[in-house]
Amino acid sequence: MGRRDATEVFSEWADKGKDGGMEKGHARSVHAMLELAGVPRDSHYSAIDVGCGNGWVCRRIAQDQMCTHVVGVDGSARMIEKAHSIDEQGEYHLAMLPDWTPKQTFDLIHTMEFLYYLHDPQSMLKMFNDEWLNSGGILVAGLDHYLENEDSLSWPDALNVHMTTLGIEQWKTAMLDAGFVDVEVHQVGQKENFIGTLVLIGKKK
Repeated sequence: MGRRDATEVFSEWADKGKDGGMEKGHARSVHAMLELAGVPRDSHYSAIDVGCGNGWVCRRIAQDQMCTHVVGVDGSARMIEKAHSIDEQGEYHLAMLPDWTPKQTFDLIHTMEFLYYLHDPQSMLKMFNDEWLNSGGILVAGLDHYLENEDSLSWPDALNVHMTTLGIEQWKTAMLDAGFVDVEVHQVGQKENFIGTLVLIGKKK
């Protein structure tokens, strides 16, 4: 029996109201990620949240008056339905990645707990750099499942979902190979029994 699609799992979680718990659980790390990405900013910018769930990060970014446009995209139909129900004026897209490409490019890509669900996250990183970002744009990506976070290594079997398991240096190399410059690696949101969210940040030339 094969692995389940992660989007199917997340739709079930949305039905059970677990999206609120995901927001609460990730809020500390996401706040740190946005700080690393320079949000709030002193100049106008556009942004997209990849794997947006119910849209809570989009709504947080939209609170920055310098953000002129923010978009969310997710592969879970129920999560996108929730995003639309909470934020009727927001722009949210139901799409499976990497097959979908936005109609515009952005100054900021934010993504939390998305990349490792892909079978080839390295290609997605290159796509972000080549096709999604404006010159000088920034990608900030958060990952709780990575080799050094031993507690996360049981997740693929526990959820019966594919996860690409890479170590910190492998993720950094993937960023560099994708063409990003000024690449930084951080661990944020540490707390008891949690070594922290791995944060990758890089800039497009």
